[in-house]
Amino acid sequence: MLKQIIVTTALLLSFHQSIAAGRIVNCQIDNGGEVTYKGECLFLSGNKGSFSLVNPRVNPNTFDKNKQLFSGIVAVSVSIIEKNQAEVRGLTVNDNNSRWGEAIRSEEDTACWVGSDFRICAW
Repeated sequence: MLKQIIVTTALLLSFHQSIAAGRIVNCQIDNGGEVTYKGECLFLSGNKGSFSLVNPRVNPNTFDKNKQLFSGIVAVSVSIIEKNQAEVRGLTVNDNNSRWGEAIRSEEDTACWVGSDFRICAW
């Protein structure tokens, strides 16, 4: 439990610190072949091409976990683990850092990352 709290706190702090440098982008998140979310996202860039997507209306001064990106999800993080390969996680409103799995960069659209049953795009 303590480890989960530490990871969640670190994620929230990194999101909060990155918000000032964020930019609004169009994004789409598909799950199981269906569009889960399509619209604007706040794109928060991280190290080595990693990024997070959050609700575009998040206040830069106070990270509000109640401002969901889509149903039950506050943020989606794509963490680069090696060239064209990433680890994807979703931060839930209950502070669960759920692992979605590995994803590879799409060859058809390099703004997209594709996992076994999900796809995340940010343009």
